[in-house]
Amino acid sequence: MNLRHFCLLILAATPMLGADAAMRAITHEDVFLMKRVGAPIPSPDGKWAVFSVTLPAYEAKDQSADLWLVPINGSEAPRQLTHTKATETGMAWSPDGARVAFSSKRDGDDAAQLYVIDLGRGGEAERVTSLSTGGRSPKWSPDGTKLMFVSEVFPGAADDDANKQIAKARKERKYTARVYDGFPIKYWDHWLEEKSAHLFVQESKAGARPRDLLAGTKLAALPGFGGRPGETGEDLPAAWAADGRSIVFVATTTRNRAAYASVPVQLFEVAVGGGEPRALTNDADSYGDPEFRPDGKALLVTVSKGGDGKTYRHSRVASFPWPFEMAKRTVLSAQLDLAVTRFTASADSATVYFTAEAGHEIKLFSVGNAGGEVRAHALSARGVLGGVTWAGGGNLVATFDQAAKPPEVVRIDPLASRVTAISHFNDERLVKLDRPALEHFTFTSAGGRTIHNLLVRPAGFDAAKKYPLFVVIHGGPAPQFKDGWGIRWNYHLLASPGYVLLLTNYKGSSGYSEEFGQAIQGDPLKGPADEINQAADEAIKRYAFVDGSRQAAGGASYGGHLANWLQATTTRYKCLISHAGLVNLETQWATSDTVYSRELSNGGPIWEQGPVWREQNPVRLAGNHAKKTGWVTPVLVTVGEQDFRVPANNVYEYWSYLQRLQVPSRLISFPDENHWVLKGENSRFWFGEVHGWLAKWLK
Repeated sequence: MNLRHFCLLILAATPMLGADAAMRAITHEDVFLMKRVGAPIPSPDGKWAVFSVTLPAYEAKDQSADLWLVPINGSEAPRQLTHTKATETGMAWSPDGARVAFSSKRDGDDAAQLYVIDLGRGGEAERVTSLSTGGRSPKWSPDGTKLMFVSEVFPGAADDDANKQIAKARKERKYTARVYDGFPIKYWDHWLEEKSAHLFVQESKAGARPRDLLAGTKLAALPGFGGRPGETGEDLPAAWAADGRSIVFVATTTRNRAAYASVPVQLFEVAVGGGEPRALTNDADSYGDPEFRPDGKALLVTVSKGGDGKTYRHSRVASFPWPFEMAKRTVLSAQLDLAVTRFTASADSATVYFTAEAGHEIKLFSVGNAGGEVRAHALSARGVLGGVTWAGGGNLVATFDQAAKPPEVVRIDPLASRVTAISHFNDERLVKLDRPALEHFTFTSAGGRTIHNLLVRPAGFDAAKKYPLFVVIHGGPAPQFKDGWGIRWNYHLLASPGYVLLLTNYKGSSGYSEEFGQAIQGDPLKGPADEINQAADEAIKRYAFVDGSRQAAGGASYGGHLANWLQATTTRYKCLISHAGLVNLETQWATSDTVYSRELSNGGPIWEQGPVWREQNPVRLAGNHAKKTGWVTPVLVTVGEQDFRVPANNVYEYWSYLQRLQVPSRLISFPDENHWVLKGENSRFWFGEVHGWLAKWLK
């Protein structure tokens, strides 16, 4: 597909203003049932890419996810590789390109196991591991004879038999108490159990005996040992050295200090033949995503500065020479003041390509292997790039999405600045939907900052009409509003009944300078909320179709915190929506799964009662109700009962104040949801309640 054809496709899939009358507004069914395309993994010869496609359903039992294969040159349509309902993750090509390993929990598996599919022989995949603790994140050894992977095991267990015995004893004990002697005790939506992530290696064939590389080591026995935390569990990102004799991985040794200190993640090396891991780094910075350059002469990682008391730092790309020399670390992206999301090296090792958050997009950049000048690639399509990986032949593969279009697999020619779609799973559904293009504007805040905003018009937009303004507030605060597809807070779905959406990247958002991201420290609620209110004023002034007499605001997580601050400090909004929002800084600190970063953000421990704890705590301003300057706005309050990041107690506390002050309000509590409303029917219900609440107070 040439550039002209690709641009026509983007235009067809992203209707502009004045869309055809036959097109309709997007529905929850449209959003939720779009096929979900995962990041592509290119074959070693650069000819093929394997990726996952999930067919979502409102009932979990009806959902399926399989692997697909597509030629990177786009000469053929993607074809399906696997045919099961089990989710398949962590795909990895063997060095000869003949096999693909992945992790999946299939019928008969008590835990996810590693499977290998032989593309030459065809047929279904073969299971190659049988550990009681399962396996995930497979990576082939350079010679293709072994697989390295991650499994979570019990402390002190020397092998799988020991893990089985410990698991059996746990199952048979009469009590159900959880016992902890230190922090942390929970993460996102689950209590932390005794298991910890370990690295395993085994021959790449069924029946081979796996070896736990960390079993019996002093490192794994440390009370603060742990992997890198993620939304779904603990991981140990790792990479094979070019000679196949050792593995570099990231881990922490200070997790048990999380209540009173930062927890940096360090680099380690362990011999495949066994032995004590060697610490490669031991500083205040945090490292991640180790990958060796194709020539084997350098180790590439992400690095975030630490030890300076800052709660936000950009992630950057760094390079170490191999054999490893700490003193010769080079931060390759040092000249770019943006946060890196992913990196990949060209086959000749001369260039490192990476993506970074840049305003409302995730863009492509490149830099030489020794650092220096960073090149920005002005690609033919604007939006969000994900999972960018070198594919050979001068090309990269990635996913690409926009607010009006879910992710699809694309080929990128960085020298020609060309993006070409090589999958089209959702095109037919999209062409029927009216999704006006996002608009952008900036203004200078009262504090002198340039604030970037996105504006979303509703389907069927008529410039002669007046529309209510729905101010949507992003969470984080470190992420930012992007011109990207979303399911939980889909812009066009929120706007569909006839609202103009305002999306403001307030200070603390991460798509800008590092200083901009840090500016929220010591001013967690008031400053960002002031900028949000100023943005609403600016939108009303700029756009004649915005009805300034009908404004609403809402958000989730940090966006919920800010919605609650608006409740306490202003009466400009006709109604509010708050999901997973804190109302009391003090009880949030004491019950969340993370605490020390909040202490830093708020200027010191609670007991010192610094200005932030006293002056930027919504609950302390409940007296504004009597003065009619706050705590009077009708609010829809929602929460997942399995949320440990913003524990439900904070929402229930908010509800008690609302009811005591007789503020019109509705509480929706989801027993089976965590920080996000993810289940199909719950999501559909939530969107219906949001639209109903807005309609009640704005129309």
